[in-house]
Amino acid sequence: MPARALDAPVAHLARPHRPVLVAGTLAELTGPTQGQVELPLRLWWNPHRAFNLGEHTMLLWMYENVLREAVRIDELRDHLHGPTLVRLWPELNLPRGVRAAWEARHPALRHAARAA
Repeated sequence: MPARALDAPVAHLARPHRPVLVAGTLAELTGPTQGQVELPLRLWWNPHRAFNLGEHTMLLWMYENVLREAVRIDELRDHLHGPTLVRLWPELNLPRGVRAAWEARHPALRHAARAA
């Protein structure tokens, strides 16, 4: 029986023509939790690519950019930390597609958003 449009998986987009990449588990996100992190040019094309994770607004900004721009799973694993992502989730300014894709895969994020 041919698949109908309603049966097709929903493709969430970070922005036009950019599908959202979602980690399989939050536990695999083992990125840094403190110090300075310099994002690669591919993830952040500003000449000042270092983020001080001790500054809350910089931490949020870095997570938002990685979640929007990552196209390889290692970019998520290297820069995001699962428990930190859950803690920050309600505060992150993300496109609807990014938020929907991550919450669909990880109910802990959906619960964190509701608890806020």
